[in-house]
Amino acid sequence: MKALFFLRHYNDIDHISPVIFKWITSGHQCDVVLIGRKKFRHDFRVEFLSQLDGVRVAHISEIFSPLEYAGWRLQMLLLTDNVRRLFFGSLVSALAEIYHAEKREPLWRHIAGKLLTRSFAGTNGGVVIFDWIERNSVICVEWVEVVIEMAGTMGLGTVSLPHGDSPHANQLIRRGEWKVKPDTVFSAARIFDKLVVPNELCAVRFRPFLNEQAIAVLGSPRFCEEWLTKLAEILPPSPLTRSENQLKIVLFLRKANFTTFWEEVSEAVHLIAAFPRVNLIIKPHTRSGWKQSLTKDSSIKRLSNVSVAGDDAHSAHLMDWADVIIDLATSVVFEAVRANKPVLAADYLHAGRSAIAQYMPETELRCRDDVYIKIDRFLTYGCDAFYIEENRQRFLSEMLDGGGIDVLPRYVSLLEESANK
Repeated sequence: MKALFFLRHYNDIDHISPVIFKWITSGHQCDVVLIGRKKFRHDFRVEFLSQLDGVRVAHISEIFSPLEYAGWRLQMLLLTDNVRRLFFGSLVSALAEIYHAEKREPLWRHIAGKLLTRSFAGTNGGVVIFDWIERNSVICVEWVEVVIEMAGTMGLGTVSLPHGDSPHANQLIRRGEWKVKPDTVFSAARIFDKLVVPNELCAVRFRPFLNEQAIAVLGSPRFCEEWLTKLAEILPPSPLTRSENQLKIVLFLRKANFTTFWEEVSEAVHLIAAFPRVNLIIKPHTRSGWKQSLTKDSSIKRLSNVSVAGDDAHSAHLMDWADVIIDLATSVVFEAVRANKPVLAADYLHAGRSAIAQYMPETELRCRDDVYIKIDRFLTYGCDAFYIEENRQRFLSEMLDGGGIDVLPRYVSLLEESANK
């Protein structure tokens, strides 16, 4: 069977690569088309996939002429919220009104048609896969809708796969969110035949906009045991060195548009740095770290036992290096829970309630005193026996395994069913 995967950025490469790997090792073929930054052509997971028999990887700019690609990119920029929020956003909005949807459609259809024909000409059925496309996505919904509609007329299945998880147990987590109600940003999911989520906490976002048959809860491909074993094999050498006589801590920061109490985060960093035998690394968010004020704080830069992780230090490197992880509600720390490493859910540093703390109350930090007490305990007694094991097993079962450890085979089965629709 043939599949066409579209990948946009770091997160969906991280979460969908396991599905592509399992699809290929199950005897199928696929094309992977990168539609984000060209640098992801050299991502270690993309390079691993490109070496597998049956996988063809290309950046979209490699498929089209420079003129076609430039036209596609310009139309994307006209409809991207990130561009419209800039100081010249009103000009972009005005241009989008002049060059309206009817004028944009021929190029959308040309690009979509060429991509679909390239992958499925001469095949009998197949499936087209995007990640969770939302109303505020960098890749505009208007073009994705055209791809999905044309795929449907060709008899192809269409599926939306996870590009992350739900690190929050509550809804109001971003600036300007003041009402608990269905968030229409997730309504774009209705264009797909099937939307896949790792757990029920993610499913509730989409249920107001899709019928029950359109949602599949299959577990987490990124954090399942099968992929974590393979990931350890393909991960590049770590740039980090371990020191056994220090307590090694990693602080993972959240994306910039989530409400974070940065002054208190800085206080927590200074508090931790004041302990002897502690080494702290701060990991900015992969897509918006440059917007986070903490990494520019001169007082933190002067701390000899605190550093900011570079781009060459992947989250998996940091997870392996660390003894303890401090979390501001990010799904990346789910890997540490799987590995039975202590995660401290610093819920007092942001406006949300983390899934980690919801499932495992023993992880929650509610004030500075909690930070001090936990770090002091780790230094004195070590990091073993941190979790209440019953809580951790329930988290693994409900959040990561979807009711069973054979996560990736379930994803392949769903794609096979969609390809045969």
